[in-house]
Amino acid sequence: MLTLYSTQSSGNSYKVRLLLAKLGLAFRLVEVDIFAGEHRTPEFLAKHPEGRLPLLEFEDGTTLPESNAILFYLAEGTPLLPVDRLARAEALRWMFFEQNNHEPGIAQARFWLNQVRGGRELRTHDIDRWMEEGYGALRVMERHLQVHPFFAGEDLSVADLALFPHTHVAPEGDFDLSHFPAVQAWLARVEAAPGHVPMTWRPQEVEPCSWRLARV
Repeated sequence: MLTLYSTQSSGNSYKVRLLLAKLGLAFRLVEVDIFAGEHRTPEFLAKHPEGRLPLLEFEDGTTLPESNAILFYLAEGTPLLPVDRLARAEALRWMFFEQNNHEPGIAQARFWLNQVRGGRELRTHDIDRWMEEGYGALRVMERHLQVHPFFAGEDLSVADLALFPHTHVAPEGDFDLSHFPAVQAWLARVEAAPGHVPMTWRPQEVEPCSWRLARV
């Protein structure tokens, strides 16, 4: 069985849980508390030296990090990864866009302004940059979605699953989506697709991570 090391509130972790749910794949979920430093322990760093989540582990102990790489791997051979060469490249293009242009502003703003106690005061000097980058990414998405229903072809794909998680919670990072009607309509289409689960969803059995950084 696959094992997914995940943080429930993380958009990147949600991407993988969402795809696993859509594909109906059984998996063991290990919840990693990043605020307790469980991703920085020697045990976790032995699995992934960068200490980042999510992390997919196979039965033989092989691991695959990076949320979009995991999406690409799991979607192989399914309708969520286009077979057409150009459409597949288009899916990758938007997945690269998500990590390089979208996530740095929108996800970072949500994390520091909504999830870290005192984060707004700690990162005041970054807020203007996050807003500029985040709204810039949303404008690019809006222009594309004004003429296309999804991001790679006419159907839902891994490109949409990569972009949906951070976008649908963008208001938690002070982004106003009311100015982006095409983005809002796309969010509704993604949510209406078969097999969709919310960010709060998890399989019935969840194992807490047993690794904590030692307190000195």
